[in-house]
Amino acid sequence: MDYYKESLKMHEEHRGKMEVASKVKVTNKDDLSTAYTPGVAEPCRKIHENPEDVYKYTNKSNTVAVISDGSAVLGLGNIGGLASIPVMDGKSLLFKEFAGIDAFPVCLETQDVDEIVNIAKNIAPTLGGINLEDIAAPRCFEIERKLQEQVDIPVFHDDQHGTAVVVTAAIMNALKITGKQWKNVKVVINGAGAAGTAIARMLLAAGAGDVIVCDQIGVLAKDDDRLNPAQEELARMTNQNLVRGTLADVMKGADVFVGVSAPRIVNEEMIASMAKDAIVFPMANPEPEIMPDLAKKAGARIVGTGRSDFPNQINNVLAFPGIFKGALEARAKRITEDMKIAAARALADIITEDELCEEYIIPSAFHPGVADAVAEAVAGAWKE
Repeated sequence: MDYYKESLKMHEEHRGKMEVASKVKVTNKDDLSTAYTPGVAEPCRKIHENPEDVYKYTNKSNTVAVISDGSAVLGLGNIGGLASIPVMDGKSLLFKEFAGIDAFPVCLETQDVDEIVNIAKNIAPTLGGINLEDIAAPRCFEIERKLQEQVDIPVFHDDQHGTAVVVTAAIMNALKITGKQWKNVKVVINGAGAAGTAIARMLLAAGAGDVIVCDQIGVLAKDDDRLNPAQEELARMTNQNLVRGTLADVMKGADVFVGVSAPRIVNEEMIASMAKDAIVFPMANPEPEIMPDLAKKAGARIVGTGRSDFPNQINNVLAFPGIFKGALEARAKRITEDMKIAAARALADIITEDELCEEYIIPSAFHPGVADAVAEAVAGAWKE
């Protein structure tokens, strides 16, 4: 199937993918007077007297805004807010279909950090959560941090944390198969952008013994004066042995490779240089850093990609619907590292010991109950 052609046809036919639907009917004068004036004044008064009543009388607790400046859209790059609408519309659809959450796109014409934060902060009263989407690094880090400091609802940049949760869950199960322990594994991540940074942080939180991150300049090391502030912060947490060199150099003896970078930058020789029972996640889209068949041929034991036409798809839709559902149910004010680790464990545990194998370390996006299992774990992990 030509998905580009079919998608264009579908978007034109429906003029987008989402619509607003009423929960109540307005068919007579009494309906109108109850849903709107004069009756609507009473819940307004109640909320004014007790702001917590907003959760009782409105849909705030089940509403999420998908906010983007269009600066890093899928594989399309900086295409701006207007052209990003179909993606944010699609993300809103996934929230509804997989978790029953009412989400709507907010696509902005500005790419100024403070302006984005200010806009999001001022629409927050309507919202139970904010999903930041397709905002380029390093600006995305600053936006998320500044915004979360100013609002009392969860702010979650899915390109960072959703990816990190699913990668962590997949590695949890891959380690079960290989018999390796977190504390002993060497992980190499190629790509120090939003996803690579969050993956590194989360794997360290999960207990990974040695995490090394590479970017276009090579291996990140804290004493390298070429790094920008975001890279410096990442380098301080990783590469404790201050190794130098290229991606090929640090992949030698590595147990895990995670690619969130560019196509065809890893070859069979680099895979062959890794440790026995290597775990390889080349996730560049649409073409990965190395094709799965070549990685397997070179000696990788477990391979996962970002694509749906290969086993072990690392797909954010496994994480963000359940994470937001759990956070909204717990009335969480933010999403913590403990909540993300709980989400990863819940996702990994969906696959039973009998089912677990090299070709099945992560469930399908359509596996029944994924969002509910993640939501329950996330809600249980929330602490004020």
